[in-house]
Amino acid sequence: MSISVQAQDFDMAAEIARIRESRHDEGQYDVGAICSFIGTVRHGPLTLEHYPGMTERALQDIHDQALNRFGLIRARLIHRFGPLQPGDQIVGVIALSRHRQAAFDATNFMMDRLKTDAPFWKLEEDKWVDQRSSDIEAAKAWHKTSDHED
Repeated sequence: MSISVQAQDFDMAAEIARIRESRHDEGQYDVGAICSFIGTVRHGPLTLEHYPGMTERALQDIHDQALNRFGLIRARLIHRFGPLQPGDQIVGVIALSRHRQAAFDATNFMMDRLKTDAPFWKLEEDKWVDQRSSDIEAAKAWHKTSDHED
């Protein structure tokens, strides 16, 4: 499974182990780099809402764009919803590639796109939170850069 939208917490070590065990192209597994990122709740409590179906399609689109743009072997996106507390894991991203720079870039790309293109709504202390301008600018920067070259 390449994407998950879930209420329950996740174990990043288990997710990485699972994605490493999967095989690509009939047993050929040419991974030279694995990059992962875990985002946590800074302020809380926080409640995340989403539209099932729409959210999964958006995450799958971000995942597929990263695979194609950076030549990834595999990628995984996990995003939680529901009530969350400070310190809780909220998002997990994993990129497997032949070379480290593609994995780093893909991880950044997926996080920047998740912050702006994934249809989640944040409720902090009875107040809906808008996207930050810095997140919007970071996502826009990917439209200005050329595709990754090894």
